[in-house]
Amino acid sequence: DYIFYTDWAWTSFVVFSISQSTMLVVGAIYYMLFTGVPGTATYYATIMTIYTWVAKGAWFALGYPYDFIVTPVWIPSAMLLDLTYWATRRNKHAAIIIGGTLVGLSLPIFNMINLLLVRDPLEMAFKYPRPTLPPYMTPIEPQVGKFYNS
Repeated sequence: DYIFYTDWAWTSFVVFSISQSTMLVVGAIYYMLFTGVPGTATYYATIMTIYTWVAKGAWFALGYPYDFIVTPVWIPSAMLLDLTYWATRRNKHAAIIIGGTLVGLSLPIFNMINLLLVRDPLEMAFKYPRPTLPPYMTPIEPQVGKFYNS
């Protein structure tokens, strides 16, 4: 819903930035600390990017505009996290603090640049009006209490 997006753009940007940064850092750091395998954050980010491309293609196939779903930019932040882990191999707490800070600061910036390139949601709302329901799907108002006094 484009109007909803316009009303809640800033709030949803903040919520998604916090949740996606946390998801990336917690998952990758947990895996790297317990397996010692670097490069995991970039692997996570690549998989999440591919999933979003698939979702974007599905919505596009349903008739929505191509930039109805914006693919978040995870990979550069994940590469920073992997570099931090590589640079602080001997100090796990430094990997968590420095890597988490780098992801938390860079992911919102990359995504803000990404969102600035999206066309105006209100313009899109008028170009692609919301589809109406077919008659057999139209809800019927309940008739409870209509003839109570008769």
